[in-house]
Amino acid sequence: MPVLIRSAVRVLGSLVFALPAVLVSCTSEQPAPPPPADPGPVTVDAARDELAALAAAAQDRHLVAQYVFSQPGRPDRSIVFTSANDGSWRVDVPGGALGGTVDVSLAATTDGLFQCALPSSARPEPAHCVRLGDRDDALPRRLDPRVHHPLTDWLAVLTDRRAPLAVAPASPPEGVTGACYSVESTSASLNAPLDVGIYCYDRDGTPTGVRTAAGTLRLAAPPGAAPASVQLAGPVVVDVEPLGTAAPPTPDPSDSPGAGTS
Repeated sequence: MPVLIRSAVRVLGSLVFALPAVLVSCTSEQPAPPPPADPGPVTVDAARDELAALAAAAQDRHLVAQYVFSQPGRPDRSIVFTSANDGSWRVDVPGGALGGTVDVSLAATTDGLFQCALPSSARPEPAHCVRLGDRDDALPRRLDPRVHHPLTDWLAVLTDRRAPLAVAPASPPEGVTGACYSVESTSASLNAPLDVGIYCYDRDGTPTGVRTAAGTLRLAAPPGAAPASVQLAGPVVVDVEPLGTAAPPTPDPSDSPGAGTS
């Protein structure tokens, strides 16, 4: 009996030492797990990079350019934009105030941000200007014709990769040339950094066209050379209020002299 026990112990011992080898052998025969997927390089939004580069070139582009501004239900208007070599700018907007009845000019210089009322057939008085604030101040909504932003302060938004924007290539609006991009805001805020629309530029950064809810702006002719600095359209006055974009109220006939008399 002891002999049998010793034999059994020897057999069990051999199995104990052999079992790990068998397990290792079986394990080695299993297919190796696939390597972790390579996440690859971070996806770059090429369209946004392209637009940011063109907007940066537009910030450095100094010129005098004439644009046609189209809005539904209104005749086309000629907008003149000047970006001077010293960084000052001016935009002349026919029908930019009082419901389209008064022509105005907006200008930003080292002395501040100005609105100038321009003489026209509806307003024959000489031009005068009102200081609205510092040159980088936001224009109050009630005074804002909206047409100048794509040529001035919205360029900084388009170059800012932190701005909540979605950018994609787009077809040019009718009559517009250049590379065009559809721009939408990804922010739920009511104060979007710019208007949703299509923004177009020439390769040198010249803005060739913009289409937003405010209307369509398209370059009318090749731009000219920029002046050293912009000049205000008239003298600055301090006792006059700036002109709002809303139409003036319709006079009440009952307030006219002689109303209600026979």
